[in-house]
Amino acid sequence: MARRSHRKGCDFQPKFSSTQMLLSWAGSFLGIGLLAYLSVDSKYPLIAAPMGATSVLVFGVPHSPLAQPRNVIGGNFIGAFVSVALGQSFGTAPWVMAMAVSTTIVLMKITRTVHPPSGAVALVGVMSEVSWDFLFAPVLAGSVLIVVWTYVFNNLSPGRSYPTHWL
Repeated sequence: MARRSHRKGCDFQPKFSSTQMLLSWAGSFLGIGLLAYLSVDSKYPLIAAPMGATSVLVFGVPHSPLAQPRNVIGGNFIGAFVSVALGQSFGTAPWVMAMAVSTTIVLMKITRTVHPPSGAVALVGVMSEVSWDFLFAPVLAGSVLIVVWTYVFNNLSPGRSYPTHWL
């Protein structure tokens, strides 16, 4: 008979100090504020949603492999590229949305740039009927901006560092 563990699910979840929570809040507030202006200015306001998810990763769990610069920039760029290519070729039907997310997942796995918010970038891109400028502003510019801001903010904050690796 298998022995049951007496550990509760919360034992597996990370615990954060008050300082860590405050720094995560402040960094993400400023980072998302900048990205929100960029997304509104670029005429693609829905991109703020996946960038918000990126902010959760880079400021909430900056040491996660999914939050590293290669993943943020590469994954989001792949999601944007796929959304434009498929959306321009096939329109905005639900199957195109599914194809964009699925293709983004596979390409991120191939390139080792898995970043979960990038699936939302692909979905938002198809839904918003984006053009090629979407790749550069807001996606590439926003991704670079959040990585640079995360680097500056975390490396100026006591006890924090980012990234664990660049490539």
